[in-house]
Amino acid sequence: MTRKLISSGSTFEKEIGYSRAVVVDNWVLVSGTTGFDYSKMTISDDLLEQAEQCFKNIELALEQAGSSMKDVVRVTYVFPKTEDFEKCWPIMRKYLGDVQPSAMMLTSDLSDPRMKIEIQVTAYRNSN
Repeated sequence: MTRKLISSGSTFEKEIGYSRAVVVDNWVLVSGTTGFDYSKMTISDDLLEQAEQCFKNIELALEQAGSSMKDVVRVTYVFPKTEDFEKCWPIMRKYLGDVQPSAMMLTSDLSDPRMKIEIQVTAYRNSN
């Protein structure tokens, strides 16, 4: 079994003690990812901008793992407000509409009140 840790450079990773993603053999497990722009450690107040940034962060982690969005087999969405889920459907379709992974949506408080969405994915590299 091979294991590789992927970091986004987020201060949260060191403070809390986790990796943005972990690669084990062909599996890529991307941690719950929020709408922070990790290069600046800033977050937009806008739900849709946060959703877009989540997917950009996930794409970068997958790329660093030698994978891509086309390899995503499972996605979990977490929203503090249930009514925000449907508002994000166009962005979800943009990134995963052709892939159609297994999916789940939960409603829960997030660790920072500025966060309006969190997304976690699992990918299987080289799946065609």
